[in-house]
Amino acid sequence: MEEEKALLRRIFGDSSDSEDKEDSIDDVGCQFTSDPNCPTWEPVNEIKGLWLCRDFLSPHQQSTLLSAIQNEGWFLEAPNNQAMRFGDLPSWAIELSNSIREVILYGDRIHEPPNCAGSDRGEAACWLPPDLLSREPFFDQLIANVYQPGEGICAHVDLMRFEDGIAIVSLESSCVMHFTQVGEVSGSGKEQPDLPMIKIPVFLIPGSLVLLFGDARYLWKHEINRKPGFQMWEGQEVNQKRRTSITLRKLCHAE
Repeated sequence: MEEEKALLRRIFGDSSDSEDKEDSIDDVGCQFTSDPNCPTWEPVNEIKGLWLCRDFLSPHQQSTLLSAIQNEGWFLEAPNNQAMRFGDLPSWAIELSNSIREVILYGDRIHEPPNCAGSDRGEAACWLPPDLLSREPFFDQLIANVYQPGEGICAHVDLMRFEDGIAIVSLESSCVMHFTQVGEVSGSGKEQPDLPMIKIPVFLIPGSLVLLFGDARYLWKHEINRKPGFQMWEGQEVNQKRRTSITLRKLCHAE
C-alpha cells in the first residue's frame, strides 16, 4: 500500500492528500503542466464542446503513469492491446480522474471563467459544464489501449450507455485524431453515405488531454486513421510509434 501511495505521489504530487482541497488547487494546480504558470486550454473552434490541454502531464508524470499501467499486467501477452474497467477503478486511475477535474477547476480560477449560459459561443465556451464537473464519481469506466505502429481506430461515436463528458489522455507517441460530423440518418436507420463530410484534424502530443461534451461527444465521430496521407500535421507526416491512450467515461444510471 505504501509503495502504491508513493507511486501516486510521483505521478500527481501530494494534492490528493491535502486536507484543504480549495488551497490544493492554488498550490499544485499547475503541477499538471510543463508551463509553471497555468494549464493551457485550446478550443477546437469548428467543434462545439471539444477542448484540448496539450500540457496536461509532464514527461516525468507520463513515465510514472505508464509504469502504473504496466504494473497492472494487462498487456504482457500478445495480442492483448485493450483493457476495460468498470466501477471500482485502480487507484492511479482515480487520481488521474481527480487530476482532470482539478486542472479544469484551476483553469477556471486563473482565467476568466467561460460562461456557458451567457457566452456568445454558448456551451462551446466551457471546458466542462458544472453539472458534469460536479458529478460523483467523476468517471467510473476506463479503457486503456495500446496502439502499435500502423494501428488505429475507426470513426465512431462512443456508446450511449455512457454519459456526456469524456476525457482522453495520450501517452508515448503523437498522432492526429480526425473528427467528422455524424451524417443524416435515413429511414433504414443508416447514415447517408453520399453526404459531404467535414474532417477536422486534432494533433495530440504525449501528455495531452482531450475533453468531449455536447456536440463533440454526440454529433461528431472521432478516429485515428493510419492509412498513408492521413497522419499529417502542418504539411509533415507524423511518425507515429507505439501509443497508449486512457479514456475515462461515466456510465449512465439504469432507470
